Amino acid sequence: MKKLLLMIALLLPGLANAAVLTGVYQTEPGDTGSFLHVELGPCADNAELTCGTIIRKYNADATMDPAYENLGKPIVWNMEDKGNGKWGGGKIWAPDRDKTYNSKMTLEGNLLKVEGCVAIFCRAMTWQKIQ
Repeated sequence: MKKLLLMIALLLPGLANAAVLTGVYQTEPGDTGSFLHVELGPCADNAELTCGTIIRKYNADATMDPAYENLGKPIVWNMEDKGNGKWGGGKIWAPDRDKTYNSKMTLEGNLLKVEGCVAIFCRAMTWQKIQ
């Protein structure tokens, strides 16, 4: 019992310090040339995990598309802080391909390197923090 309590005591500080990634990030252009603004923050059902929602879409000519059908939809969910500016264990949805990938993210300054994989097929992008 003492060992169990000691393990719990050692784990609790790490859990309490879990970082949630916040801010608005601009994606790289997708297959169609358009790009998105994604707002990252705590997940609604678990505030210790990072989720992201599409808040704006821009066409290839950089004009905003206010009628974009995926506004408000989740694009990143359940990303767990792995420490040292890394998040993983979550999912990412690519609207331009309508595919969902296992995902990991790495923050380097204002750049967020996002990678998603299905089996051995991976796709990576770098998102720029804008807010």
